[in-house]
Amino acid sequence: MADESVAAPELRKTPLFDRHQTLGARLVPFAGWLMPIQYEGIVAEHEAVRNRAGLFDVSHMGELRFTGPGALELVDGLVANDLRRIEPGRAVYTCACSEAGTILDDLIVYPRSAEDLLIVCNASNRDKMARHFGQAAAHAPQVTYTDESDRTALLALQGPRALAILDAAGSSLAPTADRLGTFRFAEATVAGRPVTLARTGYTGEDGVELFCSWDDAPKLWDALLEAGQGQGIRPVGLGARDTLRLEARLSLYGNEIDETTNPLEAGLGWSVKLDAGEFLGRQALLDVQQRGLTRKLVGFEMTGRGVARHGYPLLSLEGQVVGVCTSGGPAPTLGKNIGLGYLPVELTEVGTEFLVDCRGKHVPAVVVKTPFYKRPRTG
Repeated sequence: MADESVAAPELRKTPLFDRHQTLGARLVPFAGWLMPIQYEGIVAEHEAVRNRAGLFDVSHMGELRFTGPGALELVDGLVANDLRRIEPGRAVYTCACSEAGTILDDLIVYPRSAEDLLIVCNASNRDKMARHFGQAAAHAPQVTYTDESDRTALLALQGPRALAILDAAGSSLAPTADRLGTFRFAEATVAGRPVTLARTGYTGEDGVELFCSWDDAPKLWDALLEAGQGQGIRPVGLGARDTLRLEARLSLYGNEIDETTNPLEAGLGWSVKLDAGEFLGRQALLDVQQRGLTRKLVGFEMTGRGVARHGYPLLSLEGQVVGVCTSGGPAPTLGKNIGLGYLPVELTEVGTEFLVDCRGKHVPAVVVKTPFYKRPRTG
């Protein structure tokens, strides 16, 4: 009898795979890649980012580029934010929606000019978004669309000492804090290597993300770790990346948002410009707005002994299932157990009490204001 089993696809590796092994990282499958989940430990890495600096390998993310006449107009019609009001050099957070108004992916768009836009998508959605954007570009012959993911690496340097470390590594934009504003980006060199430097991140801390060539990533990684030795820098894995983004109330695709959710109920209405022109999914979102939301994404704290996890049912005080936890766990910075989840609109006011079904144990929780953590003001 023939062997009908299908071999699992081989996991991909970033250009920093050897570095992760040398540093003793615990490597796990993630979105088709073999990625570091932790090095010395999630809590220690989380604490390093909040108080000093952490360096992340996020080269698994997708980079999609549109160039040529009409590039801005094409992309503007595919995302929910208004790109026409954004000047070159300013990054834009947005969502790409389906015709039904649900979220295909959340993205950051980097407009270099009206004829040159880079889009960063989630690793888990790269193939889907590459097809989606590619099909749209096929109807715009003057626009050139390229998937640059396989030749672009991405590092994230995050934390209160991140910019000082970047400057110590030899940034051509030093002092970065004065020359690159929040959610701005520019072409630069770091440690003698050409990069696109963006003051963005996914941790709730200040910092930068560095786009570079695949081949330059190891040299940049080494230079940043060396420059940060006296500043307490640590390599950080996906485990702490998740606890950091949860404290900052940043959505994760596949948890808070997916093709069953829309940006309005997910608390991303600020990134949707319904009055700025047509885009895919706009009419559906206008219909949602007119009907009114039936549920919203909320942040909550556990007031009883228990830890909420993704997929746990959320219950009314009478014990009826009314929602679902999308993300949850201990918040190392706060010393509390926190979570995000969808609840009916009538249960979403801050201070509303409900229950979380933690594997059969009904644990009290309360809706709280988010973000759970906000970095201290400086200066």
